[in-house]
Amino acid sequence: MGTWDTGPFDNDTAADFANALDAVEPAAREALIRGVLIRTIEATGWLTEAEEAVAAAALIAAQCPGGTPVDTPYGPETPMPVLPFELRALADEALARIADDEDGPGSNWVAQHDRNRWRATLARLRAVLAPPPPSLALFDLQP
Repeated sequence: MGTWDTGPFDNDTAADFANALDAVEPAAREALIRGVLIRTIEATGWLTEAEEAVAAAALIAAQCPGGTPVDTPYGPETPMPVLPFELRALADEALARIADDEDGPGSNWVAQHDRNRWRATLARLRAVLAPPPPSLALFDLQP
């Protein structure tokens, strides 16, 4: 696998996924993204599509409040359609699965010294995809 950095599209597999998204009609992109997320969530054993799932999650997060646009020459060249809200939960679940797999993508994606940066990238994406709920005061405690 050709990996050169810790970003969501900084490997050959994710760049190929971006090319696949560019090769299909805009209406078909959602299905490609949804499929890779579901297969990653449901996978048993090796997460064979983890790189694509991270890239898909980055595309979804880019459309969320606080998300960062995907601005890399290795990402899709054509704009993504507005993706359904429910993909956020799938993307977050897929990223959780990837982050929890100690022997999987993280250990193979980047060199040991870059692993913390890679994990921080996943954490940033997850924070945008599934932000913590706002805290609500249960009681109004005024003197």
